[in-house]
Amino acid sequence: MSLPVRAVPVTCTRDCPSACGLLAHVAGDRVVRLTGNPDHPVNRGTLCRKAPAFLRRFYSPERVLTPLRRRNGAWARVSWDEALDELAEKLKDAVVRHGPESILYYMGFGERTALKIVNARFFNLLGGVTTLAGTLCGGTGYAAQSLDFGPRVSHDPLDLQNARTIVLWGRNPVATQPGLLAHLRDAKKRGARVLLIDPRRSESVTLADMHLRVRPGRDAFLALGAARHILDAGLEDREFLSRRCDNVEAYRALARRYTLEELATACDIAVPDIVALAEAYVAGRPTATLLGWGLHRFTLGHEMVRAVDALGAISGNIGLPGGGVSQGFEEWGPYDSGLWGEGLHPPRRTFLMPQIGREILEAKDPPVAVAVITAANPVCMAPNSDLVAKALDSVPFVVDMNLFLDDTADHADLFLPCAAFFEQRDLVASFGHNHVGPLSPAAPPPGECRSQFDIFMDLARRFPFAGDFVKSDEDWLRLLIRPLLEKGVAWDDLWRGPVRIPDAPMTPWRDGTFATPNGRFQLLADVTGCSDCRHGARYPYHLLTPGGAGHLCSERVPGDHGGPAQLTMATDEATRLGIADGGPARLTSEVGAMEVVVRHDPGLRADVVVCERGGWIKAGQGVNRVIPDMVSAVGQGTPYYEARADVEKLP
Repeated sequence: MSLPVRAVPVTCTRDCPSACGLLAHVAGDRVVRLTGNPDHPVNRGTLCRKAPAFLRRFYSPERVLTPLRRRNGAWARVSWDEALDELAEKLKDAVVRHGPESILYYMGFGERTALKIVNARFFNLLGGVTTLAGTLCGGTGYAAQSLDFGPRVSHDPLDLQNARTIVLWGRNPVATQPGLLAHLRDAKKRGARVLLIDPRRSESVTLADMHLRVRPGRDAFLALGAARHILDAGLEDREFLSRRCDNVEAYRALARRYTLEELATACDIAVPDIVALAEAYVAGRPTATLLGWGLHRFTLGHEMVRAVDALGAISGNIGLPGGGVSQGFEEWGPYDSGLWGEGLHPPRRTFLMPQIGREILEAKDPPVAVAVITAANPVCMAPNSDLVAKALDSVPFVVDMNLFLDDTADHADLFLPCAAFFEQRDLVASFGHNHVGPLSPAAPPPGECRSQFDIFMDLARRFPFAGDFVKSDEDWLRLLIRPLLEKGVAWDDLWRGPVRIPDAPMTPWRDGTFATPNGRFQLLADVTGCSDCRHGARYPYHLLTPGGAGHLCSERVPGDHGGPAQLTMATDEATRLGIADGGPARLTSEVGAMEVVVRHDPGLRADVVVCERGGWIKAGQGVNRVIPDMVSAVGQGTPYYEARADVEKLP
């Protein structure tokens, strides 16, 4: 007799802007299927290709089900009491001997939920440990837009119903934000045009009426080219510029510094196509620009983002329903920020996330004695991965909280097995929309796996601050969502399904007042000259490492890896090098080399090679081994796409 199946509303917590509403279909004590929640207003019942992989991953025989301690180079099973007793002892000893800054807390972005704030509070109650500055992802875009608008606010995805033109600028929602697809397809049915700006033919080219294959890192010159045409044709929004903007004359001079032909050469887009883009912003208004995360991944990514912001401004699309330049939302914004606990101690040391390997190795006063890593796989996902591995090996005691023995676990001393997202209770906000969704325990964690919240509560019982810190998940959640409760959101409604943040605007900046110091939009006044990128002579190819549609970053199991990483090259370029489709090659950069399998793509730019990120090093992949560890000029982001590479045929 088959078991009855019940549906439990949950929310995807993975590192994705969609934060989709899901239904976990449960038979007995096991989730047997995940489907989209039709009551979620953003993903509207749709489901991405990654979701079936979640179930395969969470119920994989490779999942670790007990705490493990490395002894003499091998993992040995230990009890939770043994594991947490030792961790507490190591933390206390580090504080006494070297001070709290000798502890590194590396909180990654692999799971973004309200209760992660409580984890961080634990370390602040220790006296304030070394934490992270910067990001592996969106810091550059956030900082750039904050210079123009004030703290970043995007258009609600539901506002796409008002758009006549949608520009996917470096964004690939088919692969990386499938919850948005229903709205894009509805817009196309209403007659809206979709333009894709991307150096490669991404999966989202199927949505596009026009595709501009911009030269990597030159998006600022494409935006300036479109602005130059708008200004030359007298089509700019003069009222907005005069009443709402600063730096107008400096921006006009910048747009006219180069001829349209020079700008076309710089970004490698034909003049007629630049003119068509400009007309889409003016004649096709309202024009909604959805900025992708690829624009962040350059040292000067802020210039590209700001140039697109300015194009939205001069074309009259800022504060306009169906318009705007939207990049993301603040997933921690709905919560009480005071509960992070940063005010409990003086400012403490931070390490740059983009350069975490060298930061650990260079730390002297004090050195890192204990590293605790949660919701992350930095050895695989941070740039210059071999240096990150070397750095973790230099730390006397490394703790990894995760589900699998991935690349980072290979350099840990203690492994604590965690619950999957539908095995715990929490709340989830999004960096892609304005809704908060529930996370209910649809099924129990297998074996001895525990939620991070439960782990930190148990760990805290071994410290003097346990009386103030140890609470139930409901008690902490009620404290965390106090701002929502004060705005009239009902506690019970949060657990029935997604709730829209009450004061989140559908169309930000509609009144023309911005959150900058003087309330005016700040047009950029300069961009860096358009000379060739670093190491262009020795390493002829731009190496792009986008996310794929089948997996989310390094959230994989060994069976998901199909041998060496696949490197996509332009067909003519690969043929010139004598590399057959499916043939072996060596990918080399200034920091390392790896073997790859080359796949031909007739639509790829000849100066670009593409390798999907996230494959494990131990499975022969790990493309971040060849990515230099640099930091963006603004926002302390990670300029992955600044990497240059060469490709050599192998026998």
